[in-house]
Amino acid sequence: MNNLKRDKQEVVIRCLVEGASVRSTERITNVHRDTILRLMVKVGNGCKNIMASEFHDLQCRRVQLDEIWGYVGRHQRRLTEADDQNRTGDFWTFVAIDADTRLVPAYRVGKRNLETTTQFLSELSGRLANRVQISSDAMPSYIEAIDRVFGANVDYGQIVKSYEAEPVGPGRYSPPRVSSIKRSVRVGRPEEGHISTSYVERSNLLMRMSIRRLTRLTDAFSKKLENLEASIALHFGYYNFVRIHRSLRVTPAMEAGVTKSVWTINDLVDACDSHGARSKPEGK
Repeated sequence: MNNLKRDKQEVVIRCLVEGASVRSTERITNVHRDTILRLMVKVGNGCKNIMASEFHDLQCRRVQLDEIWGYVGRHQRRLTEADDQNRTGDFWTFVAIDADTRLVPAYRVGKRNLETTTQFLSELSGRLANRVQISSDAMPSYIEAIDRVFGANVDYGQIVKSYEAEPVGPGRYSPPRVSSIKRSVRVGRPEEGHISTSYVERSNLLMRMSIRRLTRLTDAFSKKLENLEASIALHFGYYNFVRIHRSLRVTPAMEAGVTKSVWTINDLVDACDSHGARSKPEGK
């Protein structure tokens, strides 16, 4: 990978962030998949370091939370006693998005439990400069984790959507219709009209389209947890700093005042190098 020219690195990264699989990227670029994976891990780890370094004292007012499912190795129901359940099976990516700037200030890959939720919210809290309104779905661990991390210094509301049942057969993969929406105030005094998860749900859709290993109804998946984590970090590094948001006409990082200009992929790779990202070979 050290001998891979920068223009070739840019093409590889662009393929990965636009939803191409590792093997598709190999065919498009004529770069061996092991080299592609090493580059993905290197830049992904660098993106994680950049966000940890640059995201501080953020003036987010309304943050939405959600989780998106993926898996490593095999589905949870297919795990055996010989499998390490801390590194295989179902994994969830917890995502926070600022409703005003569309910045993703924090995310966390892990199991869908109180421990991961608390770690995720602790990271979010450490990057904010002010009291914030938070919206989430009704996952039970959110309430306890928010109490642990924010205490009473937050305005928190939950939104619960009920869906009509879809019969098995034609149309079973169509999105179910929403039958009712219920908003509830959990902590503080959130503005009920802004208790919403619409933007973060749209972010989840973008993740499924942009990260091949999260695309449903395909054979794409991560064989190693490190690769899932790197691909998620790469996505959010590209999303925050490089990808121009259509409605904002700037990147989320620019809108949030983190950067003053749109980054190129080369800028992102350079920043990853300066933040001490280390690469290591991993299986798909």
